[in-house]
Amino acid sequence: MKIKVFQDNQIRTQWDADKEEWYFSVVDVVGALTDQPDRKHSSNYWKVLKHRLKKEGNETVTNCNQLKMLSSDGKMHPTDVADTKQLFRIIQSIPSSKAEPFKQWLAQVGAERLDEIADPERAIMRGADFYRAKGYSEGWINQRLQSIEMRKELTDEWKARGIEHERDYAILTNEMTRAWSGLSVRDYKEIKGLKKENLRDNMTNLELVLNMLAEVTTTAISRSRQPETFEQSRSIAIEGGSVAGSARQEIEQRTGQSVVSPLNAKDKQALEIEHQEIPLLKSTNPE
Repeated sequence: MKIKVFQDNQIRTQWDADKEEWYFSVVDVVGALTDQPDRKHSSNYWKVLKHRLKKEGNETVTNCNQLKMLSSDGKMHPTDVADTKQLFRIIQSIPSSKAEPFKQWLAQVGAERLDEIADPERAIMRGADFYRAKGYSEGWINQRLQSIEMRKELTDEWKARGIEHERDYAILTNEMTRAWSGLSVRDYKEIKGLKKENLRDNMTNLELVLNMLAEVTTTAISRSRQPETFEQSRSIAIEGGSVAGSARQEIEQRTGQSVVSPLNAKDKQALEIEHQEIPLLKSTNPE
């Protein structure tokens, strides 16, 4: 469990590594947004709000889970928690001036998504502006936008083969990533010190290029063979990733350095360097 601070208020949080999701104590958030004097008053406020939302048929409240978190008495007690999406929905129901910035942000995001549906180019331009605002270099941004296009072509191909669930996309992506890098997505993130952050947003140019090679090869093979089952698509994902994996091994053999890098977006300018002085990692050897 970790403590995050919002305007001098402590918010208890817990990270779920399997789901790659933060969970927030609803009582703490409610107390912070409504200026409750202590956790007892915050709990009472949440009970009333929760009852009202349930009567309105709000599924967000119904789906809230409970996790054991450290309480003021020094003991671990079950408390209602919400993921980011659920929390935003709850915040919308709180009549507080402090909640208004969240509501405005949600409205803005919704409007942007509608604009992007009508004109997909806006999404690309907004993505470039987002990366510039974050401090990424122009060279890295150009590479990243190309990788986004390659990823979209791959997911479109998977969709055409009857694969629709996010969980299935994640499985195929994990197989392909392991085939080219020698690491599962989770292990790759651990090397880079990531949690919920997007792995590709933390790749070097060279990592992005090899990941794109894996994706474009997988797309080409799938279009050629037109698989009819998930397992067939899974085999193709491994095959496509292995093509990039062979390229990675060749690069590492010639340079004596690892392609898989612990660098992340905390050092954005370094991500554009095509090769780093990084010793070979045992975990990147093919399985």
